[in-house]
Amino acid sequence: MKYLQEVDEVWHAGDIGNYESIVPIIEEKPFRAVYGNIDSGKIRTEFPLNLEFSCDGVKVFMTHIGGYPGRYRKRVKDILAEIKPDLYICGHSHICKVMYDDSLSLLHMNPGAYGRHGWHKIRTILRFSCDAGEIKNAEVIELGKRY
Repeated sequence: MKYLQEVDEVWHAGDIGNYESIVPIIEEKPFRAVYGNIDSGKIRTEFPLNLEFSCDGVKVFMTHIGGYPGRYRKRVKDILAEIKPDLYICGHSHICKVMYDDSLSLLHMNPGAYGRHGWHKIRTILRFSCDAGEIKNAEVIELGKRY
């Protein structure tokens, strides 16, 4: 929670796992999320597969399983081509990755994973700001080893 004190919202790209793990966040901050492949029925009824929204002039598309530039899943590639977001966020790999896609003119972000479930070695989150249509001050925060 200490890394979330100065943020306006928290976004989660799926694989929430234990619903109770997000309760302290929801009680403190506006929370947007999509469900992931490990998530329970309760989480799947509360959060969608895809989420499209705007944040301070930045058009955002978020889903859990979607791939990354040059390796998008067809379902996601079609959505990205149609809605043309500025920022595309996905999860699934549990590996932190930030890269620009010149072909679709968007920034791709995968925050990695803050939990201990998965195959990642380091637990990570991304923190950044959206300001007047620009994505700024992006930083990777390492939370320590998974095990």
